[in-house]
Amino acid sequence: ENQLNLLSMTPVFILILLAGIVLFAIFYRKPAKKIDLPSNYHQLLEEHVSFYSKLNKGEKNLFEEKIKVFLGYVHIEGVGTEVEEIDRLLVASSAVIPIFYFPAYKYFNLKSVLLYPGTFNKEEFLAGGYERNTLGMVGTGPMQGSMILSKAALHHGFTNKEQPNNTGIHEFVHLMDKEDGEVDGLPETLLQKKYNQQWLELIDLNTQKILKGESDISSYAATNRAEFFSVVSEYFFNSPHRFKENHPELFDIMTKMYQIPENNN
Repeated sequence: ENQLNLLSMTPVFILILLAGIVLFAIFYRKPAKKIDLPSNYHQLLEEHVSFYSKLNKGEKNLFEEKIKVFLGYVHIEGVGTEVEEIDRLLVASSAVIPIFYFPAYKYFNLKSVLLYPGTFNKEEFLAGGYERNTLGMVGTGPMQGSMILSKAALHHGFTNKEQPNNTGIHEFVHLMDKEDGEVDGLPETLLQKKYNQQWLELIDLNTQKILKGESDISSYAATNRAEFFSVVSEYFFNSPHRFKENHPELFDIMTKMYQIPENNN
């Protein structure tokens, strides 16, 4: 009788084992490789990344750790240009800035960043997705899991510490927007549902102001809601004091969106 019970349970055990194997295959990710930053990375970050330079010592340590984690699972490759240490730091900083206050956020939908020396023609890549002219784009289709950035545009975003434009941040915000399955300007994984209507109304209101020439937000934000989200995020992170003064309602809701502590505003 015991043998019969054991035999009758065998298919159940097999199903459980198979389910475990499938779940392991889906959710297991190899540990990120150890990354060593260049010896002068503190100086490079202080000089080029204003977000980093404004952090306290503990926050700077956290920022550096997040950079190491990012560089451990995302490959950065140059196409027609050499990838230097500052390039890697600026790509990683572009990625870390929007997610800095999220404890364990990773860009699981990104495997590689391709750096081109200047602007490029997106049609050559057989990929759709959202773009910022020809300065950067997030790939779809054959380019799924990749991001393409202009090296010149990447550096320009960190040159003037008070300018509202930053191509690197712009493209990584598109990736965050994509987490819920759609690049639509409504980041459901970031924004609590109770703020959705307010956010959409602010997009529409500010888009009208842009179209009338009554706003200092880049006209590119009026392209669609997804571009609005990325454009104002550039402004929010690159020139926070100016953004707060000129767009207090947007600043307030985006502070909640990016989980920034009140004492950091």
